Amino acid sequence: MAKVGKRYPLVMYTHMIDRWWPAVLFLGLALASLAWPLYQDPFMRLAEPWRWQAMTWLGGIVVLVSLIMAAFRKSGYVQPFGDHLRLVTPFLRLNISYRRILRTSTISMGATFPPKSISRWRGEIVGPLARMTAVKIELNAFPMPPSALRFFLSPFFFQDRTPHLIILVNDWMGFSTEVESMRISGKMPDQQVSDQSILSRLPKK
Repeated sequence: MAKVGKRYPLVMYTHMIDRWWPAVLFLGLALASLAWPLYQDPFMRLAEPWRWQAMTWLGGIVVLVSLIMAAFRKSGYVQPFGDHLRLVTPFLRLNISYRRILRTSTISMGATFPPKSISRWRGEIVGPLARMTAVKIELNAFPMPPSALRFFLSPFFFQDRTPHLIILVNDWMGFSTEVESMRISGKMPDQQVSDQSILSRLPKK
């Protein structure tokens, strides 16, 4: 049976959603509230009912979007498997073969994204996470076109243009240990086969 590791929620993904879904909810409620004055006006209610109805529907749709965002706020995660690392968001499901991984290391979010080197709005996002430790996974190549990967993932998954991913999870130590364990165990069968083939060529007594 293939090995399956623990799911580690992506802190950055949840953090970004938590910043946006309340604002979207407020916008939806504000739009819906604008329909009430239109409905109160007898002329608008009878002669042009589409005005208040459209505003109500628009506000309702935006509120629904905000609730969907809130429901999916913890749906982004990484999970080690026997031969690959899986990264999942609602719009991306990416399997990264361990053969692509050169090395893993730990980094500080605050040192990697210092406020003076990034824009103000990015600084406001990463500020609450500055003291957290992330795992940087260096790759020999991206598993998909970098432009597509950057479209689906936050800019805080990338430090520069080199092939890598910055994974921020609460249990960074457990995640790093499990990834390295899976990588090593994934290489064991090939090593054992090689050792057996060498032993088979030794003269028998």
